[in-house]
Amino acid sequence: MVTLVVDAVQQVAEARRVAMAQVALAWVLSKPVVASPIVGATKVRHLADAVAALDIQLSDDEIRILEEPYTPQAPYWY
Repeated sequence: MVTLVVDAVQQVAEARRVAMAQVALAWVLSKPVVASPIVGATKVRHLADAVAALDIQLSDDEIRILEEPYTPQAPYWY
C-alpha cells in the first residue's frame, strides 16, 4: 500500500510513462468543481506537461490509488 500521495502520483505516472505533473493535473481536472487549475509555469516543460494533462483520462482505479493515502483536513477557518 502507498503511504504518501507523492508516492501514489509516482506509481501512476510510472505505469503510464508520463510526468508526475501530468498525473497531478489530470487528477485536478477530473474533479467537477475545478474549472481550471492554476499553473505557475516557469519553464517550457511545465507548459508542455499542463497541455499533455488534458489528454489524460484517469481510470477509477488510478483515482482510487491517488486518493487512498490522502487524509482530509478540516477547513482552515475552524
